[in-house]
Amino acid sequence: MQISFTLNGRATTVDVDPATLVSDLLREQLNLTGTHVGCDTSQCGACVVHLDGVPVKSCTLLAPALDGATLLTIEGLGATAGSNALHPMQEAFREHHGLQCGFCTPGMVMTATALAAANPTPTEAEVRHGLEGNICRCTGYQNIVIAVMAGAAAMHATSAGE
Repeated sequence: MQISFTLNGRATTVDVDPATLVSDLLREQLNLTGTHVGCDTSQCGACVVHLDGVPVKSCTLLAPALDGATLLTIEGLGATAGSNALHPMQEAFREHHGLQCGFCTPGMVMTATALAAANPTPTEAEVRHGLEGNICRCTGYQNIVIAVMAGAAAMHATSAGE
């Protein structure tokens, strides 16, 4: 079947088998490999993308759900369209060492940006709760929590024009 959707700000039309997972479509057909697949069971969060502004796990979402929707992946998350500048949340993860091996990082960042958009000043407890669907096997989470709080502050400052 043919589906049309907006992918990272660009109109996209693709032919897909109706049983194709969004994660497979992104990685195998569209060559957007930033969305990782760690578990195939919606447990780890490495595959989180934003569907119509809501974070979803792409490893259990079928591609036909994208028809007419807007999808944002880690590749589309940037400070400004067309620049190589990092999004404030990505910069916070870099600056505060919120990653180690980097496998979970795209999903963490996508979850964190949605969390920060909904709550510009999250507490440590709110960040930990908001990241419950994302698993990291390397960092111990403390630097991730610090990064998310810093990223939320930077996103809020950017949106406030500071």
